[in-house]
Amino acid sequence: MEQPTPEDALHRGRALVLADLAAGGEVAGPEEVSLLEEAVSHRRWWCEQWPAGAAFVTGLLAQDVQDALLARRGRWPLCPLCAGGGPRDEPHALQVEPELGEDPHWVCEATGRVVAPVGALAGAGR
Repeated sequence: MEQPTPEDALHRGRALVLADLAAGGEVAGPEEVSLLEEAVSHRRWWCEQWPAGAAFVTGLLAQDVQDALLARRGRWPLCPLCAGGGPRDEPHALQVEPELGEDPHWVCEATGRVVAPVGALAGAGR
């Protein structure tokens, strides 16, 4: 697999995380987009320091936004697989796996099931 340039990786990661923010409906407002832009700015510096890490930036951006949203409005993204029934109907967030690796995906923290690749939440759990 060809290494993306840091700038290409940042643009791709931004687009994928923005798609996941938009998949939740009310989560892609100006405040959330600003949080994403702050994460991109921070990771741009990070990529300058470690260019080989550009392949990991999508998952890191997703985690950065997830952490920032947790501090401001609560868990994001909520698991679409466990909502509405059974012992797991308490809302819980998805986690990014691998924490530092290529091809990041969202995983249900309760069951460990893969829900969707980062950027593809719009079609998850339907």
